Amino acid sequence: MNDAFRQIRDFFVSLKLTVVLLVFGLVLVFAGTLAQVNLGIWAIQEKFFRSFIALWQVGPLTIPLPGGYLVGGLLLINLLSAHLYRFKFTWGKSGVQLTHIGLILLLVGELLSGLWQEDYSMRLVQNETKNFSESYRDNELALVDTTDPKFDEIVVIPEPNLIPGQTIQHPKLPFRIVTKTYYPNSALSSSGPADANHPAPAAGGESGSPATKGVGTRITAAPQPITYKQDERNIPTAFVELIGAEGSLGTWLVSTHPAMTPQAFEHAGRKWTIALRSTRAYKPFALTLLKFSHDRYAGTEIPKNFSSRIRLTTPDGTDNREVLIYMNNPLRYAGLTFYQASFDPNDDKVTILQVVKNPSWLIPYVACGLMTFGLTVQFCIHLFAFVGKRRNARPSHP
Repeated sequence: MNDAFRQIRDFFVSLKLTVVLLVFGLVLVFAGTLAQVNLGIWAIQEKFFRSFIALWQVGPLTIPLPGGYLVGGLLLINLLSAHLYRFKFTWGKSGVQLTHIGLILLLVGELLSGLWQEDYSMRLVQNETKNFSESYRDNELALVDTTDPKFDEIVVIPEPNLIPGQTIQHPKLPFRIVTKTYYPNSALSSSGPADANHPAPAAGGESGSPATKGVGTRITAAPQPITYKQDERNIPTAFVELIGAEGSLGTWLVSTHPAMTPQAFEHAGRKWTIALRSTRAYKPFALTLLKFSHDRYAGTEIPKNFSSRIRLTTPDGTDNREVLIYMNNPLRYAGLTFYQASFDPNDDKVTILQVVKNPSWLIPYVACGLMTFGLTVQFCIHLFAFVGKRRNARPSHP
């Protein structure tokens, strides 16, 4: 038993393991960089760096690689084991110890960021006020009770629950939801005359639609290959049937296509809207875009600088102030960070903010600070030791 434990211990404290893991880390970064051309940064993060096993497609070959979680986890165990069984604390090695502690914090910080970080966007037109941000990749089916003019009661169904054939019964809904068809990516096309309230999206698809209510009676959807490119977005579409106590209320086409708007209907004396939209994260405060500034290099359309002057307000009036958000100067408020991410190239009055929630955002800064301090301490220790030896080695003169 002792021999088996010793072998396991020697494996995890081995310097050879450290070198092998660092090599695998370099290979993983190389493979992820090449694959990013086709998959985009979000897919690469999930497939290569936030997984235990990564499958690298090289032509017809599929090469399995240890994922970021596996490499980082083993490196963390390797460092902790080495400190526990091999390294002994001495003042002469205190800088190395601090550097290793910083590296351990860096690995832990990346793990927590992968588990906890949430990325959203907030698109604001000048003078528009919003109290929610929208997910880049996740969507939801939203059913809104608009009967009361003072407030809306919203029920949302996460996109993964829209499974064809599955029935959803929410306690706040007076009807059931049955998903007939779901396309992760689609193209919408006109199957009938459009009107001013429901313009038809760009053509491209097959005619005919299983929808019996709403805009789906005039347009239909055809499945498309899922895209992973950073500058492209999937357009999920679903056909859902609403079933009340008296029977079917009809089948609706819902989609995240920009031309689609919430579709209204009535049931049991109440007014409702139904829509498939980007997942929203509501805030206990609101942001209003006062002015968006977009500077370009003279004689070109190349952006030089862009910034957003925002008014931040809370419902109770405790906070009411103006904030300027620009590159490398985000707004941090209520555990969220608002970055100046982009803008609408066709409208100089539209800003796009990136909204990040990451409870562990300070850990990488602390880790880098510890590593820098540790390396500085270790350098100074060796420098003073070297200077001391030189002084002692000088010949004495009578």
